[in-house]
Amino acid sequence: MRNRIYTIVLFIALFVGSATSQNVVLNAEIDTFQMMIGEQTRIKLELSVDAGHKVAMPDLGKEIMSGIEILEKKSDVRSLNDNRRDLYVDEYLITSFDSTLYNIPPFKVMVDSSEYLSNSLALAVYTMPIDTANLQNICGPKEVWDVDLTWEEYRDSVHLGVIMFFLALALAWVVVRFVKNKPIIRIVKIKPKEPSHIVALNKIDEIKNDETWRDDENVKEYYTRLTDALREYMFARFGFNATEMTTSEILDYLRGIDNKENIVELKEILETADLVKFAKLHPTANENNRNMMNAIEYVNVTKNIEEEKQEPTEKKIVNQRSLLEKRVLIASIVVIVLVLIGVIALLTTDLYNLFS
Repeated sequence: MRNRIYTIVLFIALFVGSATSQNVVLNAEIDTFQMMIGEQTRIKLELSVDAGHKVAMPDLGKEIMSGIEILEKKSDVRSLNDNRRDLYVDEYLITSFDSTLYNIPPFKVMVDSSEYLSNSLALAVYTMPIDTANLQNICGPKEVWDVDLTWEEYRDSVHLGVIMFFLALALAWVVVRFVKNKPIIRIVKIKPKEPSHIVALNKIDEIKNDETWRDDENVKEYYTRLTDALREYMFARFGFNATEMTTSEILDYLRGIDNKENIVELKEILETADLVKFAKLHPTANENNRNMMNAIEYVNVTKNIEEEKQEPTEKKIVNQRSLLEKRVLIASIVVIVLVLIGVIALLTTDLYNLFS
């Protein structure tokens, strides 16, 4: 009975092991089986196994075997059959510098705790044939010859040099324009407005120096000019439009601003002027002189002293065109400098490669 049970268990174990082995497919292949010494070829190792198994591909280091060097290794894992199987691929770029026939042993792969071996490979490495019968034709080492440069070799350097020259000229021109550019902000001193009493006194002085008013025919023009000067002065001094007001309206306004003590002389001047202009009155020369002196006195008494104390003011004027031009020049300088640095770097690299 025990022998039967042992036999059944052994049979099941062998069956399971056989089924598991059938699920692991390991294959190695080489691109070419022969090559010249120093040439390169590739070996591909592929392992196909059910998903979920722990796989350890071979770690060969720098050599497949003695005499065959590994130059490059690439590893990849892919999923197959809707992720039910995994495909492990190792590719080795190899070379050899010994001419012989290599028998590459099988590659060892661990799947879980089981070891699997691939098929073995062969590689024949040949050397260059030597004509031993004519060894005298084999040339020894030669001296290094200096070869003249061709136009194709230094053409790019010349082009870069020309570009660098014109960029340097452009940079110099832009810098000069930037230095000579007009100031962006100008400080302008604004002279204060001439005091109203000075303006009035100057006009009265002009009338005084004009001798034509002494004639009776010009007395109307004389009073017109004199009263116009006073009206303009009152407009500038007190802020009301005296030039558009009648004599009575002017006097009423002045009385309203507590200026009664200076109205007597002004009233006489304005009323006399009205009589001259509308009633054709002809005042005497003394009356004309007195009215002029009264006008001067009125201006001096009622003048605003604060107007004489005004100082010149400063105003900053920004030249918008100059500001825009300056910004354009700065941007141009930055761009040209960056391009010039790039050209110099390219030219330096090109010359180094040409003469090294």
